[in-house]
Amino acid sequence: MTQKKVNLIVLIGVGAIGQAIVRRVAAGKHILLADLKPENNSAAAKILTEAGFQVSTTTVDIASRQSVQDLVKTAQAIGSIDGLIHAAGVSPSQATPETILKVDLYGTALVLDEFGTVIAHGGSAVVIASQSGHRLPALTAEQNNALATTPVEELLALPFLQPNHITDSLHAYQLSKRGNSLRVMAEAVRWGKRGARVNCISPGIIITPLAVEELAGPRGDGYRKMINTSAAGRAGTPDEVGNLGAFLMQSTGAFVTGSDFLMDGGVTAAYWYGDLNPNAQSKV
Repeated sequence: MTQKKVNLIVLIGVGAIGQAIVRRVAAGKHILLADLKPENNSAAAKILTEAGFQVSTTTVDIASRQSVQDLVKTAQAIGSIDGLIHAAGVSPSQATPETILKVDLYGTALVLDEFGTVIAHGGSAVVIASQSGHRLPALTAEQNNALATTPVEELLALPFLQPNHITDSLHAYQLSKRGNSLRVMAEAVRWGKRGARVNCISPGIIITPLAVEELAGPRGDGYRKMINTSAAGRAGTPDEVGNLGAFLMQSTGAFVTGSDFLMDGGVTAAYWYGDLNPNAQSKV
């Protein structure tokens, strides 16, 4: 009897946004959940299993090449890696600049590097970045190229990423998320040679447990100002990100690769050209 081929979707970072995407793309496929915390895996696995999905779990530290390589081996042992959703990371309120660069910048580049060698023909990936990457002032062409193409193990040694240039966690986060979108564009070339696609989504304030915590914390007033000043006048939902992620990963997005999609309800527009602009009050 011929063994049935197993088509696999790997979800790294099993929070609300990652789950929203995987629920839309994994029907009839196997899901491998990978998170740093086993308890997160267990909670997500319970929800997805009870919703009818086939689920396996494993832990991963995306800041460790060995750990990511182990994840790839685990995934390959299950089946053909048809899809990757990379939604892991840390926020400015959770970590130091050093940790943010290691996890959000290096970790994302590492995941793309390792999975780019095993993704199946016709496969696709989505990386979750952030609106913060769009609020960083323009970098030089050399800096853009460095973030996009520097070998992964040399990435954190770039001169403009050193502690004397990165003075706070928000700056590190913005640089990391800008780097994610640039890395996705560069990786799309390599992935394309395997017949696979990779894209990036940069969400704004999406109501997740972390966002609820942020709204109740010291950054809450800033969050509420962004929401109230935006064209949408509200925060987003994981399902809205899930809809875009599904479009990009499935045949509907077959002509899209190497792109970054900003979905923030107009917060970034207000930051550069509206009332959130730091210089807005001085304009005539």
